[in-house]
Amino acid sequence: MVSLACLAVAAVGFGVVNRAGDAPEPAAAATTTTLPAPTTSAPTTSTTAPATVYTVANVVGPAIDVYAAPDGTQVTHRMANPSPPYDTRLLFLVTQDRGDWLEVMLPVRPNGSRGWIRTADVDLARHTYKIEVSLGANLLTVYKGNEVFHQEKVGLGKAATPTPGGVFYTKELLIPTGQPWYGPFAFGLSGFSDVLYSFAGGQGQLGIHGTDAPRGLGTDISNGCIRMSNAGITRLAESLPLGVPVEIVP
Repeated sequence: MVSLACLAVAAVGFGVVNRAGDAPEPAAAATTTTLPAPTTSAPTTSTTAPATVYTVANVVGPAIDVYAAPDGTQVTHRMANPSPPYDTRLLFLVTQDRGDWLEVMLPVRPNGSRGWIRTADVDLARHTYKIEVSLGANLLTVYKGNEVFHQEKVGLGKAATPTPGGVFYTKELLIPTGQPWYGPFAFGLSGFSDVLYSFAGGQGQLGIHGTDAPRGLGTDISNGCIRMSNAGITRLAESLPLGVPVEIVP
């Protein structure tokens, strides 16, 4: 069943690209990454500042405990790996690294939730990709380091089902099957619609996906998801790792 809050369809199949047990990309040299708060400034392509390195935590066991603080006293979530509803490898985007403990973004409601996990429970990978989405310009820009890797006009949420602002991350890559509305690939995001709490059998999860109706690109047409050209989503699916931050700004 559909859980991405993108289109008003009753059912759709998804093939899964990142199943639990898939080997993550190897980690580069250790670094501490603090994710910025959402901004309202226009994207830049400055190459004078060093590129931000993002850390992704890939869960290695069948489940992981998430704690309220880096002390191991209060468990706030126990999360299964593989992760429902698509049985994909559970991963988090790291926001703080304290050695034995990592603060991570959580793919749960409310949007923006964070928690602490033990470093020993995950394998770490690192990358320099970032996705920015401008709601006002209907524009998606992908950065690799400080350079623009890809940019295009996208379809966003209608007034009644807006695409929420904030910082999320790509948590799974899916291959829609049996219908044309999602295009060839769909990234499931860690965030959820602010207005759709139940959608076609799911919880209103946000996504970035292709479309076989490209005339809607550049307009507000979706139920909250981000629609790209099929060529664009294919390029991202073939090039980007998972755990890429997605910053959605006004």
